[in-house]
Amino acid sequence: MPQPCSIRSAIAVEGVSFRYRSDQSGQSGRAWTVDAVSFAAEPGEILGIVGPNGSGKSSLLKLLAGLLRPALGAIQVAGQSIDRLEPRALAKMVAVVPQEFTQAFPFTVAETVLMGRFPRRRQGWWNLGMGDESADDLLVAHRAMVDTDVVAFADRLVTDLSGGERQRVMLARALAQESTVLLLDEPMAFLDINHQIDLCGLIRRLNRERALTVVIVSHDLNVASQLCDRLVMLKEGQVFQVGTPAETIREEVLQMVYGCEVVVDAHPHSGLPRVTMPSVSSRV
Repeated sequence: MPQPCSIRSAIAVEGVSFRYRSDQSGQSGRAWTVDAVSFAAEPGEILGIVGPNGSGKSSLLKLLAGLLRPALGAIQVAGQSIDRLEPRALAKMVAVVPQEFTQAFPFTVAETVLMGRFPRRRQGWWNLGMGDESADDLLVAHRAMVDTDVVAFADRLVTDLSGGERQRVMLARALAQESTVLLLDEPMAFLDINHQIDLCGLIRRLNRERALTVVIVSHDLNVASQLCDRLVMLKEGQVFQVGTPAETIREEVLQMVYGCEVVVDAHPHSGLPRVTMPSVSSRV
């Protein structure tokens, strides 16, 4: 069941619906991509958004980031409607790390991280990286690079980095915004298991040390179970269930949402739910 939104919620989503237009006239017969969704992310928690492909996860994250506008309902960040916030004001409150990042120009890691300071500066972004940064800009950017362990290659081009290294740079750029809410779209995509473990530990550490509210879209139920405090499980654009991993990652729930049988048991170290595929031979 959707949870009521607290006036103190970091993010409050109330009855939000959205669909993509099918033609330029604005007429659309398409079903809602996000349909009457309500939930809240509380300050300092890690909230996961999970569900099958096409369930509206990424569209919902774009709505939270202000990149899309809901047709119905409202979204608030720290009690303020995002519809009433200018992009720079919203960027001071919410930072986004996209699933994929394409950089057309050969910026260094340090220059890329400094771009995160744009919402905090009176001058335009074109001054960043050109020797016109304030002492505060440099200090915050350096701290973000230290926190994400990218200082060692600050002078390297982002285009020359591995996938895991680029992901940490994008996270450093988001941290440089000094926002209180961090949105992550499939942060483990394209990463091997070693980099997944490192990134999970980094997200949890930053969440605790900086009191960040983190919202993560993930298709990996095991990552979501081990990392997130609570989960919003979507099915066909609607909220199917909101709760802790133990409340949401259950065999009968996953059968109804994903339409397949899986094995759910307790992780041997954390005790949190662990999802395992059934034997392939059992399905032949």
